[in-house]
Amino acid sequence: MLIRTMTTFECVKLLDVHRLCRLACVSDGQPYVVPIYFAHAANYLYAFSMPGKKIDLMRTNPKVAVVVEDHEQGRQWKSVVVDGLYQELPDRIGSKLEREHAWSLLSKHTDWWEPGALKPQAQPLSDHSPHVFFRISIEHVSGREAREEGQPGVE
Repeated sequence: MLIRTMTTFECVKLLDVHRLCRLACVSDGQPYVVPIYFAHAANYLYAFSMPGKKIDLMRTNPKVAVVVEDHEQGRQWKSVVVDGLYQELPDRIGSKLEREHAWSLLSKHTDWWEPGALKPQAQPLSDHSPHVFFRISIEHVSGREAREEGQPGVE
């Protein structure tokens, strides 16, 4: 088994093709990890949630980490870790364009609202939407890949 560090370009490619990640946030020294669907664009991961524990924790401490994994055949795998900052996209003037951008990116995928708990109504951008759209500003990205010796992709 050979393990190598992935380039930034390879990490970004993995973020582009995957939708499910594990989001880690922390409060009072206690980590909390949950699965979320996301969409990657530019230097952000866009996501959606209902209000709850993860949103409360990220509002308190915006520093988060995200892990995206790709399990291939056998013991081969790739994983990317993103360190970033939570940025809420509130339903008000000043965030409307970014919120609509998040909606457009996420809604390209079937059931994009899962596991956000409840499917939003047809017009999630209404004045009183309880749904929380947010993005994670990518501050650092790193990745590793494991391959059997002799497999393509290993030097």
